[in-house]
Amino acid sequence: MSLAGKTILMSGGSRGIGLAIALRAAADGANIAMLAKTDSPHPKLEGTVHTAAEAIRAAGGQALPIVGDVRDDDDITGAVLKTEGEFGGIDIVINNASVIDLSRSTDLAAKKYDLMQDVNVRGTFMLSRAAVPVLREASNPHILSLSPPLNISPKWLGAHTGYTLAKYGMTMATLGLAAEFAADGIAANTLWPRTTIATAAVQNLLGGDKVMAASRTPEVYADAAYAVLTKPSREYTGQTLIVEDVLEADGVTDFSKYAAVPGTPDDRLFPDIFLD
Repeated sequence: MSLAGKTILMSGGSRGIGLAIALRAAADGANIAMLAKTDSPHPKLEGTVHTAAEAIRAAGGQALPIVGDVRDDDDITGAVLKTEGEFGGIDIVINNASVIDLSRSTDLAAKKYDLMQDVNVRGTFMLSRAAVPVLREASNPHILSLSPPLNISPKWLGAHTGYTLAKYGMTMATLGLAAEFAADGIAANTLWPRTTIATAAVQNLLGGDKVMAASRTPEVYADAAYAVLTKPSREYTGQTLIVEDVLEADGVTDFSKYAAVPGTPDDRLFPDIFLD
């Protein structure tokens, strides 16, 4: 199965993992609409929704950059209507937008806690829900959220409670949607990597150059997402998937090409959080 002619509505995606997923789909000739706030360049981060759209078109896809905020209900409704109007439907929703803050509970600002809940949990639920009436009309509809499996180990529950709540909330919302709309044939799954991914978040928040060098590239996430989104939606839903497991199930045995620093052995890569 291919994503040729399929339409994806993604939250965020101006850079990093979201953009890599979009470019992988664009190589098939997919249509990608992005709802993102990055209308102008950030002083410390590369990419805007407009540069992402240019890259998508250069990769062979069609792009619809939508400047908006996944926390705003009007922006969500507008994004769904614009995407349907531009491309004639929606086949896939990708909940990529996410806020990270690994502060301990007593150090976490209340506004940052609210922001993580609003973007990660509420944004995932509201964008997915708004697209459901259109997804019902698709031949192989998928919802994919970039969030981890539910691991209730004290190690992870207590590491950064505010962030853990927000990411687990994304997963709970997605699994709930999978159960609720199974009869409609709408798949809903989550996807999370076994190792850290070389993105701005890792560079700025998780460990700088040292962890970046021990990470995999966003392309490993993109290839796994592609594998999930091309599966039959009625048969492949309600799962908390791991990037490497998805690729291994599809026959990938050599992950060396995904090392951010070529030649880094797998056992020297930095493990991502939430996985034991």
